[in-house]
Amino acid sequence: MSGMTASGRPPLNRRLAEFGTTVFAEMSALAVRTGAINLGQGFPDTDGPESVREAAVRALRDGRGNQYPPGPGVPELRAAIAEHQRRFHGLTFDPDTEVLVTAGATEAIAATLLALLEPGDEVIAFEPYYDSYAACVAMAGAVRVPVTLRAPRFRPDLDALRDAVTPRTRLLLLNSPHNPTGTVLTRDELAAIAELAVERDLLVVTDEVYEHLVFDGEHIPLISLPGMRDRTVSISSAGKTFSFTGWKVGWVTASAPLVTAVRTAKQYLTFVSAGPFQYAVAEALRLPDEYFTAFREDLRAKRDLLVDGLAEAGFEVHRPQGTYFVTTDVAPLGEKDGLAFCRSLPERCGVVAVPNAVFHDDVDAGRTQVRFAFCKREDVLREAVARLRTLNTARGRGTDAPR
Repeated sequence: MSGMTASGRPPLNRRLAEFGTTVFAEMSALAVRTGAINLGQGFPDTDGPESVREAAVRALRDGRGNQYPPGPGVPELRAAIAEHQRRFHGLTFDPDTEVLVTAGATEAIAATLLALLEPGDEVIAFEPYYDSYAACVAMAGAVRVPVTLRAPRFRPDLDALRDAVTPRTRLLLLNSPHNPTGTVLTRDELAAIAELAVERDLLVVTDEVYEHLVFDGEHIPLISLPGMRDRTVSISSAGKTFSFTGWKVGWVTASAPLVTAVRTAKQYLTFVSAGPFQYAVAEALRLPDEYFTAFREDLRAKRDLLVDGLAEAGFEVHRPQGTYFVTTDVAPLGEKDGLAFCRSLPERCGVVAVPNAVFHDDVDAGRTQVRFAFCKREDVLREAVARLRTLNTARGRGTDAPR
């Protein structure tokens, strides 16, 4: 058959062939098959505010968004995003020209990289990094250049970052609060990055989806620093902040020329999406400060519950400053490979986690690191901790010892 490979399968772009099925799909399928508690994929097991869900129902019933919404996003949401940026970060954006609504932050990242990169451009990102970053860089025909965040502190090596910049470097791709390590970049670190970007005339894309989940430190948008307003694309979304991850409503805020470029690429991806949910998210962004504070404190308590439980179970635990996730090291349990550990964990104790090595180019740097999500009900986390403690118990008895 024309267009088929010798194996009978359709050809796959060789730049994407290396990615295959995501680890999240593999581990979530493993959780379903074994009935294990899924602390691998970062989605809550409860819905967000009832008022926000009802706003979506109201929009559906009123016929708002049931047909194609405007390409840049419904005006009500674009205005709410601009208000949010001013309210929380003191940033001013024109909702008509400097705000773009996307199908989650994932599409925002993809559209931005497709819009701003040419084949052969280099993109520097701190690893471990969210797996879609590597795929999006590949789809743009660009070259990813990792700078490794190393345990136990996971702070950026600013000298290594500077050394990684070459004449082919086009863009820095940053994520703070950082998934999977939980690192929150400090003002001094951000200032150094901004200085480098201005000096070397680099674009910067910032993934800020966990902006309201900072437990230690503060979230400072890079775009707010001197020299960064016209060279930064700031990305966030509603999924993590309001616990409606399935709605896939994200956004871009940037200068008008950058937003225009991203919108040009975005229109050939989804074109538009999530019409009624856009109206609901507009209401969510205007919730009182008490909501955002209570949400953060609830996740802080869950972080502490899981962190303490993992430490008691024998893991080396790196307490995150933000996000949904905690990174651990399984070497104290006698393990040498995080991927093998995660694949065996559901059968051994009924819990699913994700190996950090899949977020690395330098696999050895994360070989024994494993990520757990704490965006779950408290009773689920307590049960997961009880199950994980059996690993240490079995190890002490010498039965079912880690391989």
